[in-house]
Amino acid sequence: MQTNTPIGIFDSGIGGLTVTRAIRRLLPQEDIIYFGDTAHMPYGDKSTEAIQAYSIKIVNFLLSQQCKAIVIACNSASSAAYKLIREYVGNRALVVNVIDPMVEYVAERYAGQKVGLIGTKQTVRSNVYKKKIDDMRRGIQLQAMATPLLAPMIEEGYAGHPIMAQVIRDYLNKAAFDDIQALILGCTHYPLIKDMVDDYFGGKVDILDSSEIVAQAVESKLCRFELKREDNRQGNAQFFVSDYTPAFEEMTGLFFGEHAKLTLYPLWE
Repeated sequence: MQTNTPIGIFDSGIGGLTVTRAIRRLLPQEDIIYFGDTAHMPYGDKSTEAIQAYSIKIVNFLLSQQCKAIVIACNSASSAAYKLIREYVGNRALVVNVIDPMVEYVAERYAGQKVGLIGTKQTVRSNVYKKKIDDMRRGIQLQAMATPLLAPMIEEGYAGHPIMAQVIRDYLNKAAFDDIQALILGCTHYPLIKDMVDDYFGGKVDILDSSEIVAQAVESKLCRFELKREDNRQGNAQFFVSDYTPAFEEMTGLFFGEHAKLTLYPLWE
């Protein structure tokens, strides 16, 4: 690992661009390589074994690009493949997932309180958030619910649409979410509908977006291992996808805040 090599980030699609945007804002001097496995999105309804197979192939690509850190910018992949990836990568790169930084954040701020979580079927089914939060022994009551329609609807451009608002209401209007103090957005697609979720709760619930929390975790880990670039430069960002459509490229602006040119890299051929 060298200081001047890039940070690798991957997700099943464009949701991980929310994490990428946060990392670029916090660490503008760093080069970034992003891989969206659009050929297999969404990961949320895939088996653990399939997600692990996809993840290892993507990690091999990022390692071939000499990435000093690999960020698993997907809750489904973080829950299904983090341990496997960490063992596979060994000392070749640092590995950061999107779950552990959020768990630590919640444990520090919501001891003894009730917290909600929405995410994909894979993330909720894995029970990983509850297990990790319970291990912190802070008396936090976690209420988790799968919201499988949200990520595909966001991918199809329905963020901000009245139909999305109705789906959000249908999901969140459950007794389990009564009196929660905070809601974890357990999918990196969900920051694009954060305002709609906040509107549903009338601003009375803290809506927790992992992107900035993960970016801070990446910076902390780079500093700990003396791999953070300190030079005054603007880093480069490259974006790869396993399947390409013009519409997908246009949608990157919604997530990333700027136009991002996508390069087709068909890992699966």
